This record gives sequence, structure tokens and C-alpha cells, in this order.
Amino acid sequence: MKIIVSGGGTGGHIYPALTLIDSIKRKQPNTEFLYVGTEAGLEADIVPKTGINFTALNLEGGFERHFTLENFTRAFNAIMSVKEAADIVKQFKPNAVVGTGGYVCGPILLAAALKKVPTLIQEQNAVAGITNKILSAFVDKIAVGTRDALKNFPKDKTVYTGNPIRAEVLAAKKVDGLKEFNFSADKPIVLISGGSRGARSINDAMVDVLKIAAEKKSAQFLHVTGKLDFDSVIEKIRAAGVNLDTTDNIKVVPYLYNMPTAMAMADLAIFRAGATGLAELTARGIPAILIPYPYAAENHQEFNARSLVEVGAARMILNKDLTAETLSATLDELLSSPDTLKEMAKASLSLGKPNAADDIADLILNLTTEINDRS
Repeated sequence: MKIIVSGGGTGGHIYPALTLIDSIKRKQPNTEFLYVGTEAGLEADIVPKTGINFTALNLEGGFERHFTLENFTRAFNAIMSVKEAADIVKQFKPNAVVGTGGYVCGPILLAAALKKVPTLIQEQNAVAGITNKILSAFVDKIAVGTRDALKNFPKDKTVYTGNPIRAEVLAAKKVDGLKEFNFSADKPIVLISGGSRGARSINDAMVDVLKIAAEKKSAQFLHVTGKLDFDSVIEKIRAAGVNLDTTDNIKVVPYLYNMPTAMAMADLAIFRAGATGLAELTARGIPAILIPYPYAAENHQEFNARSLVEVGAARMILNKDLTAETLSATLDELLSSPDTLKEMAKASLSLGKPNAADDIADLILNLTTEINDRS
């Protein structure tokens, strides 16, 4: 069995792809994989470190979502890259090709579909990306991460599976998180993260929130700032009069390599609304205050967030409305009502799809059998 997997640009496309590879490996240990990305994307750094064979297409970027002259150049490059992708498909001879998002998926999925190779795309967000919208007309199967995304694609080939999440997210234990971060089980724990690169608006609002938290000591906070903002956030917290060296209920870090362990101990999360992060929160049933990134394509993070808000799993604060006061008020409301947090946790868990990766892996493997049986 040979499978090409493609997804690039951001971790939200790459890590689901790697999770799917792991799931397929467990089901079909002898499967050979080739990951197709670009040299400019994060995948060029992340994927080779996993030991998976990697090759890059010569693509400079995706299409703008409005008319620009640059789109003509990119259209030409995309057409040329389809030929390059067709050569990859011809040489590797895959039994299936899978895309998890990003413009790099376009050429390789299109080339595979035209050669009648079984194809599947996975759409994480409530609002479909432009590449997946185009590919939906050509591929054999579409796996979507949210019910809201079903309306974006043809009904006869679309399946609501949820988004793939890492096995370690479910395996992590609360007791390990408490031990690692030296927190107590007697007080609620709030996990704050603006994504791998951080979120300045969240970081700025959290300064005064942490000042209040240092005085009250009624809850514990683990704030992940992102590496770029870490030094400035630490400086602002100190300027606000908080000594983090002697404040045992607050931890501020630039980055977490062990996010699953942190999530395992969290009673409440303050997050952006990226699809992968929400999939992990709901798989563990963690209530959330969501602050969607306002510049995401098609404003998809706000739509992602609304799917949790509508069932009572989260509260949402739009980035334009985010202040220390609004965030502090929402925190106070939730942390002072354990019953509300329990109901939110229950609602969050109801959206969780912990078996999504295995379900999508089954779709891929079944697809190869179905196509081969028809040919």
C-alpha cells in the first residue's frame, strides 16, 4: 500500500495529516507514505523530522480571495505545478492521495483525480477553504470536521467525521499535568493560548487579568504567550506589580511542547478558534472562552467558535471587543459557577470526535478497495 498525503502552510493542516498517517500505520503497518508540501511551508521543517519521506512542489502561494494581477501569475504557477504533481503521482504510484488543506493540496489532488487514483480531502473548518471547494468537484470523498461544513460540499461524497486529533491528547492524565506544572487540584485551572505563535490581543488583555488573579488567588493560570511576545508580556506583568517568582498560582511560558498534558488538567481554556485546537478541547470536554482570530480566511474562526457557542460549550468574545474588563468579567462569571462549567464541559464533550482519525483512516482504506473493485 502506498499513500500520498498533502497539507501545508500551517500546523492546522500539517498535524492532522501526520495524525492520519499514524492511524493508517496502525491499521496497515506496511503502508509507504510520501508527504507532498512546499519548501516555504512549515511542513518542510516538521515532516522530515518525523522520518516520513517528503517532496516539495514549486509553489509560491495560494490565490488571493479577490481580483489581483498576482493571481494570474499564481494561476500559471499552479498549472505548471499540476504537471509536476502528475510526475510525482506517476513515479510513486499511490493507492490513494489525501489532502488536509492548504494550496499545496490543489495540484497533487487534482493530478491524482485525473489519473483515477482514489482521493480524499479533509476540511477542518466550518467554512471551507478555497482549495478544498475547488477540489470537491474532483475527489472521491470529503471528510469534514464540523456539521456546519456539510453544506459546503456535495452530499453524496461528504461525511461528517470530526477533525483528527493526536493520540496523546486523549492519553494525557490530569495528575501528570498537576505534577508537571506544580498546580493544586483544589482550585480551578485556566489554560490560555493564542496558538503556536501567540496572540497579542489576548496577551495584552491577560496582563490585568493576571494582576487580579495574583491578588485573589482563587484560580490558577497557565498562560502560553508565544515566543515573540513572551519578553514583553513578562515585562508588562512585572510593571503591573506582579512578582511571578513568588506567585504560585500563575505560570507564564513562551511555548508548550507538552500541550496535551496542560489540557488534561485544564478546567477552562481561553483560546483562539482554530479547528485543531477546538477538536482537542471538545475531545476532552474542556469549556472555553473563544476569541476568534479576526483575519482568518472567510472569517472561518468565528464560524468555528459559533458552533461551540450554539450548544453551550463556549463563550465567545470577538477580538474587537476584547479588553481586560470583558475577559475578566467572563472569567469571573464562569469560575464562580462550577455548575455552569460542568454543563459547558458536558456540551463540549458532546461535540468531541475522539475517533475521527481512525474513522477517516477507514474511509481512505475503504476507498482504495471500492475503487479497485470497480476498476
